[in-house]
Amino acid sequence: MAIHTLDASLEKLLQGRNIATFGTENPDGSIHLTAVWYLFEKGCLFVATSSRTRKARNIAERPKASLMVDVRKPATERGLTATGKVDVITGDQSREINHRVHSRYLSPAALSDPKVGPVFAAFDDVTLRLTPACWITWDMAMLDAQFFGGQLGRNAGYMLPMD
Repeated sequence: MAIHTLDASLEKLLQGRNIATFGTENPDGSIHLTAVWYLFEKGCLFVATSSRTRKARNIAERPKASLMVDVRKPATERGLTATGKVDVITGDQSREINHRVHSRYLSPAALSDPKVGPVFAAFDDVTLRLTPACWITWDMAMLDAQFFGGQLGRNAGYMLPMD
């Protein structure tokens, strides 16, 4: 379902520590997809990356992207995709945001380890800020109820577990 604003449950989903898929357009028109860590703040999605990555180079040429989060855990089979304009943040502001992104996924011990924290900080020299123009959301429990009469949720053996 396409929407323009998020409700509290979808904002909570984005606050979770999930891996997202970030999509940009390559010069030949094909789509570049990559798994990313992200931060959701003030209605925007932030991705820490190196200015040398394909996604950063694609954004420099075509400043639009999509970011998808799909959560498949018992009682939370929901997801969303944000699409919109992306701008590149650099300098001190980027370092500050990137530290917050890294802090969502790395423990304090990892961040303070000279072989880990500083390496991430040095590699990720820019931040990509996606400002969503549109959200596409899904809720597998709702789809199950609507199209299958709840059969998938009621019958534990119907859906095979994810690896």
